[in-house]
Amino acid sequence: MILHHLKPAFKDDRGDITDILQHVPVDSVTLITCNKGAIRANHYHKESIQYSYVLSGEMIAYSQMPEMKVESCRLYEGDMLESPPMERHALHAVKDSVLIIITKGPRGGGRYEDDTFRVPPLHLAQSDV
Repeated sequence: MILHHLKPAFKDDRGDITDILQHVPVDSVTLITCNKGAIRANHYHKESIQYSYVLSGEMIAYSQMPEMKVESCRLYEGDMLESPPMERHALHAVKDSVLIIITKGPRGGGRYEDDTFRVPPLHLAQSDV
């Protein structure tokens, strides 16, 4: 699990400019809404790298690399979780939340399930942070 606390690259009286990714080719960008209490993911990708950027709300992220213990962290607006290939991941919405999912690899559109492998619920493996 790689957590990025993104900071604005530029600020002035008009507002902020924050670079979510720099110099990273992507294959899909997806908007996901999560109602409070919703669990998303509980899967991994063999090839894809997935970035989960929190536009609004609050999430608890769970991740697990093969043969390792489940890790968890809390994500707030402006945080981004990077999930590398083979990392099991799940997201639990603490509040109504909106995410942008940026993916490098075969995950977008009609190919969504091509590189998505379901796993038992990670959020049950460890108590909330």
